[in-house]
Amino acid sequence: MTERKVALVTGGTRGIGKEIALRLADQGYDLVINYLRNRSAARETAAELEEKGVKVHLIKANVGDVNNIKEMFEEIDREFGRLDIFVSNAASGVLRPLMELEESHWDWTMNINSRAYLFSAKEAAKLMEKNGGGKIVALSSLGAQRVIPNYTTVGVSKAAVESLTRYLAVELAPKNIVVNAVSGGAVDTDALKHFPNRDELLGDAATRTPAGRGVTTDDLANAVLFLLSDEAFMIRGQTIIVDGGISILV
Repeated sequence: MTERKVALVTGGTRGIGKEIALRLADQGYDLVINYLRNRSAARETAAELEEKGVKVHLIKANVGDVNNIKEMFEEIDREFGRLDIFVSNAASGVLRPLMELEESHWDWTMNINSRAYLFSAKEAAKLMEKNGGGKIVALSSLGAQRVIPNYTTVGVSKAAVESLTRYLAVELAPKNIVVNAVSGGAVDTDALKHFPNRDELLGDAATRTPAGRGVTTDDLANAVLFLLSDEAFMIRGQTIIVDGGISILV
């Protein structure tokens, strides 16, 4: 069993997930990076992380599939024998108006964004118990609480993430596992390129946000790393909103 602490970041090869992984590497965590499609991006991220002197293990897995989830955590157990941090960052979704949604769109989005979080957290908790506890942070978005055009499936799935965070925080507390979430405003990452109204979202954020600018991956990583720190031990089941204040405007 390794003595170095180990962190898992799902969807950790790009955007917000990658920034979080880089920060964790700076703190000396060995890393498990989960990805689904882009192996070249995964290898590039692994190389960047390894330059920081940490061990990196890549796992290709569809977290929307519970069998894939179980296999992923079995692999982590074999490779490291422990897990200290789980960041549930992997996300997907079908961006269409409500009246154009089909059952397959709903299932795909809910499976990757919500079901994956629940069943991954269960498996993570089993590994965390081996070393006296751990920390879990999930990524959410403003669409969980506010209505965003074309965002029905993703918004509802993220509302489930925030609710799950509360249930996990209470039920996993006796295992010394701290669970929270971070909700972000619009961030200019690869994921946002799939939004039909991307330019409008970014323009609106830049002009209307009280903080005077849009949210960056750094901003979200700062909040995640705080919640993963010992200083945040007494914060449980909360969703911290990082949006420069835009969501409190009428």
